[in-house]
Amino acid sequence: MGDNEEKFDAILISIARQHEGGIEELLDTFFGFLRRKTDFFAGVGKEKAEKMVLAKFREHQKIAQAKIKAEEDARRAEEEAAKKRKAKKAESGPKIVELPDKDEEEVPAAKTPKKSEDTKPAKEPTPPTEESKSKDQDSDSETDPEEKGKLRPNSGNGGDYDHYKWTQTLGEVDVHVPLKASFPVRSRDVVCNIQQSHLTIGLKGFDPIAKGPLNGKVKVEESFWTLEDKKLVVIHLEKINKMQWWNKVIDSDPEINTKKVQPENSKLGDLDLETRGMVEKMMYDQRQKEMGLPTSEDQKKQDMLKKFMEQHPEMDFSKAKIS
Repeated sequence: MGDNEEKFDAILISIARQHEGGIEELLDTFFGFLRRKTDFFAGVGKEKAEKMVLAKFREHQKIAQAKIKAEEDARRAEEEAAKKRKAKKAESGPKIVELPDKDEEEVPAAKTPKKSEDTKPAKEPTPPTEESKSKDQDSDSETDPEEKGKLRPNSGNGGDYDHYKWTQTLGEVDVHVPLKASFPVRSRDVVCNIQQSHLTIGLKGFDPIAKGPLNGKVKVEESFWTLEDKKLVVIHLEKINKMQWWNKVIDSDPEINTKKVQPENSKLGDLDLETRGMVEKMMYDQRQKEMGLPTSEDQKKQDMLKKFMEQHPEMDFSKAKIS
């Protein structure tokens, strides 16, 4: 990897788009090329070849997971900062304090009355029922008119519809579309058109199962689909805006309540030192931006300019603008 990581993207995207079978067919082409045109399998040996492939897979998987965790941490930091700003604003507002009446202060405390037959014991609290629990859980929808009628997210922070279900993270969306066909479906029978702002999925010769504008823009070159068990299409969409939860995949579908989304906790301690440093830097820069303060890069530039000014006192920096 490095500066040349995206050097062959245009060529690889062109190759990938010619594989209707999705990522599985693309991998088959790559390994077929290594088998036919190189000595990868014959020259390096089975164990070394497997080790090499697995090492590269884990390397890129770790980078992808670290990126997702960094985005989730940044989002949580943003939410926490928003809560603090809201609390601070509430504290600074006017407060009304009820003062006791002067006459009431002089009245001595009343004696505790003796228990009589007319005195009824306090009623024991009734344990919450399942119905009351569900009402409490949906209290946000009742108090906030904008959330009324929206679906509760599924366990994957997406939605379950009759024609498909979907899950999401801050950076990705996965759509699972069952194909209710009376025949074993092959890749060439599937129609899946992924565009930056539009999605179409279905079978050739039939009406689309899902079709319409997407809830957000996606990276077409990093999105793909696969056919599983000849009856299920799984579509992977890579979001462009990785700081926003989708409330639906296609605009015509019902919305989910994104306030109920529950992202997985990120553990910085599970990352290696290099990746952890990168994640912490991203979180720090995000907090600085929220507070209107310079990021780590801005501070670095300011320090360099300050050092230069100290080394050249003869120069006039009164009109210099530090950005």
